[in-house]
Amino acid sequence: MTRPPPDPARGPADRAARGPLRALLARLRHGAARRGTLAPWPTRDAFAPVPDGGVVVGGAVRDARLGRAVRDVDWLVPDPAAAAHALAERVDGTPVEMDAERGHWRVATAGGRTLDLAPLAGPLEADLARRDYTVNAMAVGPDGPVDPLGGADDLAAGRLVACGPDVLADDPIRGLRGVRLAATHALAWEPATRAAAADVADRLAAGTLPRPAAERLRDELTELLGAPRPGTALADAHALGWLALLLPDLVAGEGVAQGGLHHRDVLHHQLEALDRLVAAFPDAGTDLRLATLLHDVGKPACAARGPMGRRTFHGHAEHGATLTAAALRRLRFPRATVRRAAALVGAHMVPLPTTERAARRFVHRRAELLPDLLALMLADREAARGRLANEASRRRYREAVGRVLAVHEAAPPPAPLLRGEDVMALLDLPPGPRVGEALRFVEEARAVGDVRDADEARAALRRYADRRGWRAS
Repeated sequence: MTRPPPDPARGPADRAARGPLRALLARLRHGAARRGTLAPWPTRDAFAPVPDGGVVVGGAVRDARLGRAVRDVDWLVPDPAAAAHALAERVDGTPVEMDAERGHWRVATAGGRTLDLAPLAGPLEADLARRDYTVNAMAVGPDGPVDPLGGADDLAAGRLVACGPDVLADDPIRGLRGVRLAATHALAWEPATRAAAADVADRLAAGTLPRPAAERLRDELTELLGAPRPGTALADAHALGWLALLLPDLVAGEGVAQGGLHHRDVLHHQLEALDRLVAAFPDAGTDLRLATLLHDVGKPACAARGPMGRRTFHGHAEHGATLTAAALRRLRFPRATVRRAAALVGAHMVPLPTTERAARRFVHRRAELLPDLLALMLADREAARGRLANEASRRRYREAVGRVLAVHEAAPPPAPLLRGEDVMALLDLPPGPRVGEALRFVEEARAVGDVRDADEARAALRRYADRRGWRAS
């Protein structure tokens, strides 16, 4: 496997940008995260409410040492069921038994926090030694901090070290979790740990380790997408063999050259586009991040040579939408996410308008996908730096995006000029698909400025019905 370059190129912002485009383009620059000095060891009270006899472990302790806000807390307690019910009363939460066999409970608080409770069986040090990484094997108990594996030292040094030689294989999802921790906490893999994560991926691919549940893979992918530079993080996942386990259709783009506007193959272009999206739009949602990651996933199957030998990918957006939906369904993403991500992929090659009238039509027809579609299209273009790309063409593209954005942000949708019953009475139509078609025609005519009021809408609709061969009254 070839490891992609870790640092996608950055594009300059356009100083001449005006209006809504200025704010959009100002977010194209980003900088690297920096590690701070570790905060002092917290007390148990910092994680209140504290269950009786509880020991706080894992990510909450790690993030507290980094000075990060802590919401969700993992507790080891003598009696998880009793502790869950007692905590639920204190925080007005709901106790839920998560795993009856292992005795795991969860309390969901009214404020959205999650408190997980597991049994403290045997020495605490032995429990910590069975965890995944040393930075997650720190605890704070009634007598203070417990750190038998030196997790605080590794955290301060920015090292990602497994708790033992076999812990990643004990629960294979831990290899992918390592990719996520490295990306979200600025940790560098310790070489033996990195080799172990790659070995787990190889064994999963060979079928000699049980494959993690789709829901667990989905959750790790979602967390990875939330990293400061998710494309770079997924490049690391690819180098370790994990990306092929998550999204094999995405990996199929490796080595598929594009030429023209593009300087990278299909896979690495998509990874760069994702980094550029998040740099410009750090609040981009999961649906948009998934769509950006997969926007060209249909290209390998659609690759062909034109009459002049030029590489073509006709129909790749539509095919990519199908592949995107299938991939996200396999990973058990919610239906709404599957639909929206696939729709964004399917629409990302739609030409941008060159006039205000065309921009109004664009906005009217794709209102449900905006502004996410514009962000995807801009990230796609900013990640294309091939021999046919230049700053002038990128500036024109940004201006076209700004034209659509200005129309989209101009005003909320007005009340309809005509309703279904008005159309049926006007054209003597029964209920059916023609009524919907007529209403869509009227609304688009209004969006582009062809009609301004109900009388003009009726006149335009009569002409439209005549052209369509409908029997108008």
